[in-house]
Amino acid sequence: MLHRTKNFIRTTLLGGVIVILPTMILIFAFKWLFGIVDDAIRPLTDLVVNNIALPKRYDQMIATAIVLAVIVAGCFLVGLVIRTRLGQWIYNALESSLLVKAPGYKMVKETVNQFLGRKVSPFSSVALVRLYENQTKVTAFITDRHDNGTVTVFVPTGPNPTSGFIYHINEQYVHPINVSVEDAMRSVISCGAGSEKLIKGLKPDV
Repeated sequence: MLHRTKNFIRTTLLGGVIVILPTMILIFAFKWLFGIVDDAIRPLTDLVVNNIALPKRYDQMIATAIVLAVIVAGCFLVGLVIRTRLGQWIYNALESSLLVKAPGYKMVKETVNQFLGRKVSPFSSVALVRLYENQTKVTAFITDRHDNGTVTVFVPTGPNPTSGFIYHINEQYVHPINVSVEDAMRSVISCGAGSEKLIKGLKPDV
């Protein structure tokens, strides 16, 4: 009982850290960007603030609004460039050669995509798979189906669901369950804690 309690606390804490850490990196990254832009356009913000006939208590609010407007405009302009073929090529080259080597870049990018709803999951559904054709089952995500009856699945490793193994298995050993990809991901991140939905979703005769 004590071992199960310790395991639950450890895996739950780890799952929380994995969720919070990318968010904190994103916040600090934005704060860093805000500081750079604020310093760069300080003469402009001072000029605007000094020429607007508003109470002094609004000065900081106006300066912050200007910095945010410049950041938004900059993002828009970069977005326009990226939409072109040349811009996309430059971005891909820059990302593959430099950005991916920056600590935390991948986590920040994935977090932003998740927040904006742009991250499309490559997984079509969740399944419990009998890899060795016995009663041992593993959590897997179905990624493709083939005409010869074979199913391609991705079996993630906890607590990092972005790493794992790819298997091509006969369909009879793949048992889809009515569980969302998000619920299954949470189970993987927490090293199996909270797998009740997965187990309950399996048919009794499997």
